[in-house]
Amino acid sequence: MEKKKDFPFLLPLRCVLFLAAFLLISAISKLAYSSVSKWWTTVAIICNLITIAILYIFTRRKGITYLRLLNYEKGKTRAGNAVLIVFLTIAVGMCGLYLAGLICYGAFPYLDKTMVEPIPLWLAIIVLLLLPLSTTLAEDGLYLGYAINSTAGNKWVNASLAAFFYAVQHSFIPFLPDGIFILYRFISFLPLTILICFWYQKNKNPLPFMIGHFILNIATAVQILIMTVCPDLYGAL
Repeated sequence: MEKKKDFPFLLPLRCVLFLAAFLLISAISKLAYSSVSKWWTTVAIICNLITIAILYIFTRRKGITYLRLLNYEKGKTRAGNAVLIVFLTIAVGMCGLYLAGLICYGAFPYLDKTMVEPIPLWLAIIVLLLLPLSTTLAEDGLYLGYAINSTAGNKWVNASLAAFFYAVQHSFIPFLPDGIFILYRFISFLPLTILICFWYQKNKNPLPFMIGHFILNIATAVQILIMTVCPDLYGAL
């Protein structure tokens, strides 16, 4: 017998976590948001761990595993399809960034320096080790497994809500009280989240998207490490 499904009340969770974290850090440190923004990776890792913990509690209550939450089935992924989806995920993710830069800042290609600011080397190494995996597990677990597989309502409405909140959370990573920046961050990720959520809703195979998502996160972490080791490169951007 199918278990009773929940309403998607957890979808705004990460938006609230990120916004609250940056507001609190700025208030306590008396630093401007622009100064706090360089620590976005630390905030992200902490919020990822909180999200994963909440998903763990949710799956325990449901009597299922994380893999079951995502509808993962061993052997379901064909190599050719996986490679195609991984490359499509990366391509759409990059195109979203370029499109958002063109729309919001009239520049092509546009690189947002805020996301790759140098940080202490020890922290950059921790970010490289923890950020890609924790982000992939937290975001895909919440927006695919929870929102699409485990919530009541029309499946396409659920996919739309998941794609929206999946994108809008990035508006607060980091939080800057700048409407153009908030819009830029939202548009940057919206094409990718629409692709991921609607394709997943149709095929229920998370693995290719999680691999592509992980690669994108690795790329960001590597950029931060490079800028940390070679700060002159950051200054030249």
